[in-house]
Amino acid sequence: MKFGVVVFPGSNCDYDAYLAIRDHLNEPVEYLWHDRSDLQGCDAIILPGGFSYGDYLRVGAIASHAPIMDAVKEHVAVGGLVVGICNGFQVLCEARLLPGALIRNQSLRFSCRDVYLRVETAATAFSSACQPGEVLKIPINHGEGNFTAAPEVLDELESTGRVVFRYCDRNGAVSEVTNPNGSRRSIAGIVNERGNVLGMMPHPERAVDPLLGGTDGMKLFESMRQAMNAVQGMAVS
Repeated sequence: MKFGVVVFPGSNCDYDAYLAIRDHLNEPVEYLWHDRSDLQGCDAIILPGGFSYGDYLRVGAIASHAPIMDAVKEHVAVGGLVVGICNGFQVLCEARLLPGALIRNQSLRFSCRDVYLRVETAATAFSSACQPGEVLKIPINHGEGNFTAAPEVLDELESTGRVVFRYCDRNGAVSEVTNPNGSRRSIAGIVNERGNVLGMMPHPERAVDPLLGGTDGMKLFESMRQAMNAVQGMAVS
C-alpha cells in the first residue's frame, strides 16, 4: 500500500503528514503536487492543513478546483480512502465531497492548542483502531474551523452514524465550554455516505510522537492501514 500527501501552494502541514506515515506508520508515502492529473498509484490520500492558495475567496475554495482534485474525486468514486485535515477538510467541503462548510471560529480568534475528541463510532475506515466513546487528545490549529450545515443535514449525519469525532473534555463530556470553535453539535470530524472520505479539523499528524505530547493521532492512520489491508486481503482471496 502507498499513501499520498497532496501539496497545494500554501500547504504547511504536508511534511508533518509525510513524516507521520513514513517514520511512525512505516508505510510508503509520496508527495502529490496540486497540478498533477493522477495519484501515482497511491492507495490512500491525505489533504493536509495549511492555507491553500492563501485561502483567497474562501478557505479551500481555489484548491477544490486544482487539477489533482479531479483525480481525488475519481479515487473516491471507486472507494479509495481520503482524509482531509484542517484546510483539507475545508477543501473537501468546497469540492462537495463532504457536506457543510467551515466558517470563522465563533470567538473570531485563531486557536492553537490541544483539545479532546470523543470517538462517536469505530465503524469507519478511520476509527476502527479506536473504541466507541474513547477520548483522544489531538491539537487544533485553525481560525475557520466552525463546522456548520443545515439542520436537516446535521440530523442526517447524526442518524446515519457519520459523525466520527466530537469535541469534549478529558472525560468525554460534551458542552459549549469544550467546543473550541463553535462547531454545530460540537462536530470535529465527519465521513461521507460511503464512509471512505473523512474530514476533520484537529491534526492527528501532530499527535504521533510522545515527544510531541502523545500518540493518539496514530489511531487514525493505523485504522486506515487496517482498512486497506482488509481490502487487499479480499482481493487476493
